[in-house]
Amino acid sequence: MNRLALCFAALMLMVSALYPQAATAQGTSRVTTIRDAETESLLRTFADPLFRAAGVSPSAVRITLIQDAAINAFVATGNRMFIHTGLIQKAEGAEELLGVLAHETGHIAGGHLARLPEEMRLAMLRSVAAMLLGGVAAAGGGADAGMAIALGGTQMAQGSLYAFTRQQEQAADQAGVSYLERNGWSPRGLTVLLQRLLDQELLAVGRQDPYFRTHPLSRDRLEYVQEELARSPTKDAGIPAEWHQRYAMVRAKLDGFLAAPAVTRRRYPASDTSAPARYARAIADFRAGRIDAAVVALDQLIAEDPRSPWLQEMKGQVLFEGGRPVQALDPYRAAIRMAPGAALIRLSMARVMIETGDPLLLRPAVTELESALATERDNAFAWRQLGIAYGRQGQMPQADLALAEEALLEGDYPQVRWLATRAEAALPPGPTRLRAQDLRNAAQRDNMTRDERDADDAARRRQGIPRR
Repeated sequence: MNRLALCFAALMLMVSALYPQAATAQGTSRVTTIRDAETESLLRTFADPLFRAAGVSPSAVRITLIQDAAINAFVATGNRMFIHTGLIQKAEGAEELLGVLAHETGHIAGGHLARLPEEMRLAMLRSVAAMLLGGVAAAGGGADAGMAIALGGTQMAQGSLYAFTRQQEQAADQAGVSYLERNGWSPRGLTVLLQRLLDQELLAVGRQDPYFRTHPLSRDRLEYVQEELARSPTKDAGIPAEWHQRYAMVRAKLDGFLAAPAVTRRRYPASDTSAPARYARAIADFRAGRIDAAVVALDQLIAEDPRSPWLQEMKGQVLFEGGRPVQALDPYRAAIRMAPGAALIRLSMARVMIETGDPLLLRPAVTELESALATERDNAFAWRQLGIAYGRQGQMPQADLALAEEALLEGDYPQVRWLATRAEAALPPGPTRLRAQDLRNAAQRDNMTRDERDADDAARRRQGIPRR
């Protein structure tokens, strides 16, 4: 399969996601989590004000994007919110997506998950970890094992959400309305969502969107939100105008990457000259191997919106994947100047620097990776790239330490013990040596949880190491 199929601008950077063997096959329940700086920035722009209105620190909530065409979103223990790509692609507009985020924030702020029985919360926590670990295993090359873990984990996580009661759903609606109003936004999008879900009541279960099945709906809920909308002081208020365009660009991007190029061109015909349509067609050209055409289209979009870091990032991605890593550096540098906090873009540029083969770019690559890892500590791909960059500079103890971090995230405890022990023996006294000791100790079976010991046993079986 084409490795470019899911290669978003920064999507090759973490956990599962972008490797074709981790992709979700149509008709299965396998899960692929994906990373994209532009999409995550949009979700944060929408969600963070809602979190603050709810009294929840935005930094305390992790938002994960799942590649799935179904309309769905759910929360899990540990303040994790999961958003399906299908929700972004099929929402009737930015306000409907905002309404979903407000509702899910109501579940988090209301402590609904905390009221689940302890064993159910533990099962959910374990299943979320399994899903994310499944992605790591798939990205690391263990595709079959990775998909199996992801499948089991996600079914358990979503199954746990059936415990939400209609009362909790209505409470989340009420809270969501208040969060929208506190920000000066209309609750109209939540009304649109509930009406759409109610329309699905007559559909066969297999044709209903998962959001309908995991979020119990009643006409009372819809009527309540409609009444709130009618008397809301913000009923006619809109969201910032630029949010509509950003949402349209992200939807076009997802359409361009997740559909076949021919399908994208039918959905966005040449007669549609809007920026989102041209963005989608540029991505379709990229995926079809028409690199020059994609670059020309992106250059036109950049000329119209020179302050967009995401267009520069996309151009860098196209050039890099098109075999032009040196040419890709300038667009990535421009993207970072405009979005210095976008860790995924820094990871992308560091990878390009490494792949140029220029030894003078290895130290700058390390700098970019260390900056990105300040906020992406759980990104196994970033640790691998750091290990490669250090290794090519001949700094083997530092390389071993970085690769031990990667192995820990992947649950490969025999590898952690081996690499951390080797790094510890060669590093001078100081913080890095202490970290090597911490990693070695964390991988000792006596210090592991039951799930970690099971993962250790699985890693040993894969590597032919006798079980302890």
